[in-house]
Order: sequence, then C-alpha cells, then structure tokens
Amino acid sequence: MAKTFVDHEQIKKEMVSRLKKIEGQVRGVTKMIQEGRGCGEVVIQLGAIKAAVNKVGFTVLACYLAGSIEEELKEHGDMNQVLDDFMTTLKKFS
Repeated sequence: MAKTFVDHEQIKKEMVSRLKKIEGQVRGVTKMIQEGRGCGEVVIQLGAIKAAVNKVGFTVLACYLAGSIEEELKEHGDMNQVLDDFMTTLKKFS
C-alpha cells in the first residue's frame, strides 16, 4: 500500500487548503448562475476550477507514484507492477 497524505503533513495541509479554495470557487459559480451572470464569466470561473482540481489531482498522483516506488524498492525492486498500477490510476484521473 502506497503512503498516504497522513505521512506528508505539509502536502496534506496544502491539498486541504487548495480544496477549500476550490469549494469557495464552486460556491461562487453557483451564486453567479443564480444571479444570472453571463455565460462567458461563468465559463472562465469553471476553467479556473478545472485547472485547480487538475493541480490537486496531479499532486496526489505524484505522491501516489513516489510512495509506490519507495515501497516497491524496499520490498521487491520490481517496478513493472508499480508502473502498471500507476498507469491504471492515471487513466482514471484523465
């Protein structure tokens, strides 16, 4: 099992902070739609949300890969399974 964010306090804090900002952005878009703001404005904000979510996702993927590599090297030294698992996870994200 790869390491979790519990093992990386600073990364965990950063991810929680980013997710709270994303949560606020989503609430902002909801309010924009309720107020009848222009579609162009809403799309711009949705693009910002999408980029922020992708940044969080790639950070999570990087932690997953780093933890998996570290664990596999300690136990077996065979990277093929680690890379296969990572690619499966990456495909689910993209």
